[in-house]
Amino acid sequence: MTADEIKHLITTGLPCEHCETTGDGRHWYATVVSSAFEGLRSITRHQRVYATMGERMRTDEVHALSIKAFTPAEWAAQSS
Repeated sequence: MTADEIKHLITTGLPCEHCETTGDGRHWYATVVSSAFEGLRSITRHQRVYATMGERMRTDEVHALSIKAFTPAEWAAQSS
């Protein structure tokens, strides 16, 4: 998997205002901003992002994915 492939999976499975992915081919990091996260706890947000990976998480194609999940308002507040 590449960072672009992971980003594509996330943005295809979840409406995103911003999505950034980096990693070393085994350990990945994603910053995801989505209005779909409104009113959701952190664990539920992460589950939504993990769901976009499908079987790739279970088959070890994506070994580890660290997620920072924000609503647009949270992202704007953090960015300023």
